[in-house]
Amino acid sequence: MPPAIRLVAAITMSVLCAWALAHAQEPASDRLSIPGPISFGADTYLLSGSSHPSPSDYKQEYLPAGQTSPHFRQMVLIEATLPADVEHAVTDKVEWLEKRKATDPVANFAVLKNPKSGEVILDFLFSSDEPNGDHVVEWDAYRYAPLPRNGGKPGVLLFGISRRAYGDDTTDFLRALKATRPQEIDALAKYKLPPVAVRSAD
Repeated sequence: MPPAIRLVAAITMSVLCAWALAHAQEPASDRLSIPGPISFGADTYLLSGSSHPSPSDYKQEYLPAGQTSPHFRQMVLIEATLPADVEHAVTDKVEWLEKRKATDPVANFAVLKNPKSGEVILDFLFSSDEPNGDHVVEWDAYRYAPLPRNGGKPGVLLFGISRRAYGDDTTDFLRALKATRPQEIDALAKYKLPPVAVRSAD
């Protein structure tokens, strides 16, 4: 390769690497006015990702330091859906789980309702296989709460906790879950939900 071409290629690669690094370090955009950190139990979770997948949905993910979305073991999820109601939000997820049970032997769920507050906790388990061949087992507990709005139709606030295990760790994970699951659900039910103020996408 001629020297001039090698120089151009080196400069181009350097620019691309710098852009990729800057992009990777760009902080997640806080759309719900709760940037974190979020404390749940003994763990602290930092805002790691956010999305606005539809005009009515705002999602934010929080992970402990050192964990990443593609291979996390613990996560807190906060989601606002506007407008919406708790019953329909839970029904949509339950329908997804019912369909999944036909092909996923691990899939299972329970619905816990609080008539006084109008809140619902959906406790569910499922499994999947990653492209690299790893078997993944995930347990989630989603707390759905009415989200009042000034001058608009009410929405739904979802505050969820997620736990994962991969490969050979899934057996021990499922055994331990029998003891930890009730404690985690109790902590979720008693957790003081953060105030949410939706910010429009840029």
